Amino acid sequence: MTNHLFDLTGKVAIITGAARGIGRVLAQGLAQAGAKVVIGDINQVGAEQTVQLLQEAGGEAIAIETDVRQRQACQNLINQAVANYGQLDIMVCNAGVEILKNTDELEEFEWDQVINVDLKGYFNCAQLATKQMIKQGTKGSIIMNSSICAFVAVPKSSGAYSAAKGGVNQLVKSLAVELASHKIRVNAFAPGYMNNMMEGTEGLRSTSDEMYELYTRIPMKRTGDLEELIGPVVFLASEASSYVTGAILMVDGGYTAI
Repeated sequence: MTNHLFDLTGKVAIITGAARGIGRVLAQGLAQAGAKVVIGDINQVGAEQTVQLLQEAGGEAIAIETDVRQRQACQNLINQAVANYGQLDIMVCNAGVEILKNTDELEEFEWDQVINVDLKGYFNCAQLATKQMIKQGTKGSIIMNSSICAFVAVPKSSGAYSAAKGGVNQLVKSLAVELASHKIRVNAFAPGYMNNMMEGTEGLRSTSDEMYELYTRIPMKRTGDLEELIGPVVFLASEASSYVTGAILMVDGGYTAI
């Protein structure tokens, strides 16, 4: 009876960083909900593989090679989405990089790399998507991938990543207030420890005593499956969250509740 609230049929969604991992799973979820999906990723081979998966499942999708650090590349991504599908309704800012070093070990170029992808890249895509949505005069939803690292310090994560995700949260709130009059909603989802694949984090799921102790702190006593992010993102993309803006939706098994 309420399935229509989550229906994205007729909507066009861009998602960055969907060549693998969280982004690939979210792209599949958006397509399953009925959206036409445009994938922007610097890894064109992986992005095309994601497109193939979506098409084999009956979805519509294209891939555009995109470096979110480059503003013109982000503009091209949006232009291609509109050229192919006529509009833009949903922007999911998901591209990310994390460098697993203590902050005192970071090189300056590593700090810049994280901030430029995980914060500046989100600004580039969100601002340019906003301009397109306002031009269309239609409702829109902008969704950003935050993290528990914006709220708590965690082992094996650098200060650059935490700073970027903290910036993402405040960007979400600022844009939500600014864009409410245009019927554009801006929210974020904040994953906890997931069975994840993101650039630089392949070794995060460790069997060491340190990581075992960390997992036991999660009230649900497990890490999350990537598919468990689909529901929150489809919710934020759809009319089911029509009165939700400026929110950071925790998807962390209760980790930040304690």
